[in-house]
Amino acid sequence: MLGQPMSMVLPGVVGFKLSGKLLDGVTATDLVLTVTQILRKHGVVGKFVEFYGAGVGEISLADRATIANMSPEYGATMGFFPVDKVTLQYLKLTGRSDETVSMIEAYLRANNMFVDYSEPQQERVYSSYLHLDLGDVVPCVSGPKRPHDRVPLKDMKDDWHSCLDSKVGFKGFAVPKETQEKVVKFLFKGEEPAELKHGSVVIAAITSCTNTSNPSVMLGAGLVAKKACELGLKVKPWVKTSLAPGSGVATKYLQESGLQKYLNEQGFNIVGYGCTTCIGNSGDLEKTVGDAITENDIVAAAVLSGNRNFEGRVHPLTRANYLASPPLVVAYAIAGTVNIDFDKEPIGVSKDGKDVYFRDIWPSNEEVAEVVQNNVLPEMFKSTYKAITTGNPVWNELAVAAEKLYSWDPTSTYIHEPPYFEGMTMDPPGPHGVKDAYCLLNFGNSITTDHISPAGSINRDSPAAKYLMERGVDSRQFNSYGSRRGNDEIMARGTFANIRILNKLLNGEVGPKTIHIPSGEKLTVFDAAMKYKSAGQDTIILAGDEYGSGSSRDWAAKGPMLLGVKAVIAKSFERIHRSNLVGMGIVPLCFKSGEDADTLGLTGHERYTIDLPSSVSDLRPGQDITVKTDTGKQFTCTVRFDTEVELAYFNHGGILQYVIRQLAAKQ
Repeated sequence: MLGQPMSMVLPGVVGFKLSGKLLDGVTATDLVLTVTQILRKHGVVGKFVEFYGAGVGEISLADRATIANMSPEYGATMGFFPVDKVTLQYLKLTGRSDETVSMIEAYLRANNMFVDYSEPQQERVYSSYLHLDLGDVVPCVSGPKRPHDRVPLKDMKDDWHSCLDSKVGFKGFAVPKETQEKVVKFLFKGEEPAELKHGSVVIAAITSCTNTSNPSVMLGAGLVAKKACELGLKVKPWVKTSLAPGSGVATKYLQESGLQKYLNEQGFNIVGYGCTTCIGNSGDLEKTVGDAITENDIVAAAVLSGNRNFEGRVHPLTRANYLASPPLVVAYAIAGTVNIDFDKEPIGVSKDGKDVYFRDIWPSNEEVAEVVQNNVLPEMFKSTYKAITTGNPVWNELAVAAEKLYSWDPTSTYIHEPPYFEGMTMDPPGPHGVKDAYCLLNFGNSITTDHISPAGSINRDSPAAKYLMERGVDSRQFNSYGSRRGNDEIMARGTFANIRILNKLLNGEVGPKTIHIPSGEKLTVFDAAMKYKSAGQDTIILAGDEYGSGSSRDWAAKGPMLLGVKAVIAKSFERIHRSNLVGMGIVPLCFKSGEDADTLGLTGHERYTIDLPSSVSDLRPGQDITVKTDTGKQFTCTVRFDTEVELAYFNHGGILQYVIRQLAAKQ
């Protein structure tokens, strides 16, 4: 990053042995969600995961890539599959020349890095070991709020009712028994009779980088749509459906197979490429649907083939969000609810009046393999890749200034000159401690980067919305935080703006607010932070396990820095987020094992002092320091600067300042 070498502690390598083969009807996504649950439970933050064993030879390269791409969700630095014949076949399929493929194979064999699963395998030494028989994987989904909360499909109905009953949390909505069967009738668009219940599916999206470049699940979704169409089943019009392929190649094989037309008939038209619903870019629900949800406090559901379903990420009005394979997304869209037992209950009624069950529209592995074999062709990859460098008319006609320096437009609400280098000198400021800081936020476990820096829609009552409206931007043009990430004013206001965030200072109230400790006022997080900053008061954050899990989002570190946060004290950090905090000059500290804010009796109403040496030479990676409070309590934490390079960044106030000083020194 920024021309800097990547520094890291030598990682442990977890050996994950795969054996057997997937059963009929089980998809790559089912395997991915199973692996994610196992690895998250095992604990692989900061580690590499290498998959090995005869079972690897039984899964396609696309399936392997789907597993590897979920590494942020299971917390690993990397998921890795050694190269074998299947890899070489994929290189040929995607247009690489025989000469190139032969050279790759020869090089890897010469360096003992090529694996042939038909030969006896040498036992390898790993830091720890896991094993999964692929025959044990069953159809499943994950949710309703985290990617590793896997639910076997056969248990889905029971799990849903358990979620309705349970207190508010990762697996609970605390819906009173007497209202759980509530039915809300309304007129869709003011015309068509419609109804919603708890668990009604209002968003069904085939989306995300993880699944939508995998031919088996994409064409599998097309086969489900085809069978449903032939039986006369159709998705209800108030279910917002969409299809965002991960590659132009996917579009070509869906069209070549003739299956895209059936997806279109079910409402899964292609809406674009890249991050859509998975990152909160599904757009508004139709007004009558949104009103029915909000006015009746319905726990509505989204089902998507994405890789992340953290609270508030997918859509503000879908409190339940389930990850599922693309074909399962189509099935749930047709069923219209997650409150269903696919084994026992029909998903619809055919055109001749007969009940249709899940098994009637689900393709066999042989059907999927045949359509993949016949329709995923090398020429599709060659033509698509060739077009990448030529762009398109809209892109090619964009006016580009000749100047080498970017000319900032002070009126732009999309791109704004950030304040990172204001007042900067050539001399590093040195380490900073924290003196009498207030607690801005007090969190529990699993605060994700989506909680810290949302990428989805901008709430109309938020500080970011106020900023935009003051500059003449209509609410229909707010777009998303992700699209406005080039504007620090908006992103600072969007920091901790997740509508589902749970801050202990609010005593159970959910939402993007906090208590300004000196005054006792309840304010938006941004307004409270600005009040502290204007008074010259530092702030810190208290947190539990897995702070910063999810996407490696740079704004989840930039935003807190702009709010004036000087340190985060947590039970544990996700690797990339911890690194990003260091990069923005924020001190990451870990409670000692067995301790946290609750066991130490910290409420967040204290003031915190963290004394650090004034010279970086007196700091070392993993050093223990004492945190003192104004109530007389003090405790020991480990400073999570993990390498000498990170200490250098901190000495300069962050990686950006470090890089600028290095570049300036060379001039």
